[in-house]
Amino acid sequence: MSQPLIACESLVRIYQTGSIEVQALQGLDLHIDAGEMVAVVGASGSGKSTLLSILAGIDAPTAGRAHVDGWDLLSMTRGERVRYRRQTVGFVRQQTASNLVPYLTAAQVVDLPMTAAGRPRRERRERVGALLETLGVSDCAQRKPGQMSGGQQQRVAIAVALANEPRVLFADEPTGELDTATSAQVFEALRHVNRELGVTVVVVTHDPEVSGQVERTVAIRDGRTSSEVLRRTATAENGDTHVIAEEYAVMDRAGRVQVPREYREALALTRRVRLALEADHVTIKPDA
Repeated sequence: MSQPLIACESLVRIYQTGSIEVQALQGLDLHIDAGEMVAVVGASGSGKSTLLSILAGIDAPTAGRAHVDGWDLLSMTRGERVRYRRQTVGFVRQQTASNLVPYLTAAQVVDLPMTAAGRPRRERRERVGALLETLGVSDCAQRKPGQMSGGQQQRVAIAVALANEPRVLFADEPTGELDTATSAQVFEALRHVNRELGVTVVVVTHDPEVSGQVERTVAIRDGRTSSEVLRRTATAENGDTHVIAEEYAVMDRAGRVQVPREYREALALTRRVRLALEADHVTIKPDA
């Protein structure tokens, strides 16, 4: 059985502010295979952006295990972290302005990571052109950010993130500042990158329209993965196709499962519940 490209087990991230500790991640488990396109969703403060920052090499975990393409994110040296961020992963932020450089054209800013990596000039020039064309922004090659729309800026930002041919592209709310039509264009660009270039894509989003367009959505609640939605296309007898979405609760290595709030409230489930092992399932009942 092949190993997942991304593997997190019992991942913990604690922030210390004076005498106050904040646990952003509280034993999170997550596996993502190469070639997948996954949406990570959750309420504000759930830990989803912290997770993305750790996987992108921007932040470091406090405890647990986190591996991406063979890299151990807990034991990397500073130099290894630089190489990891330069070669293995690409990152797109929500704020369009923070992804680009105000005084550089699109072609120049896409060229920048490759220059830092020491790639030959001719190779860089060819890849800049190919990436801008792939993402539909060839006409922006000589424009600076102020001369581009928000959607064009984000597609150029995706090109920058892909410059050094990373295995994984991480995007933190990449459509958060865009209108619906422009968001659809940017998300289609991400799907194209996943489908045509074979890059694994992980998108953090609060937008249900975005999360509903991928085959797998992972929900995070209170610093842990709580549920996953898997989507597949089915064909009816008349030839029509439709998407079937199935929701699964996620069980961690200790056997813990988060029961959705609406389920708990409907059955008045509180501190204790009764479990019963049946022939092919487990029942959960209130402690009445």
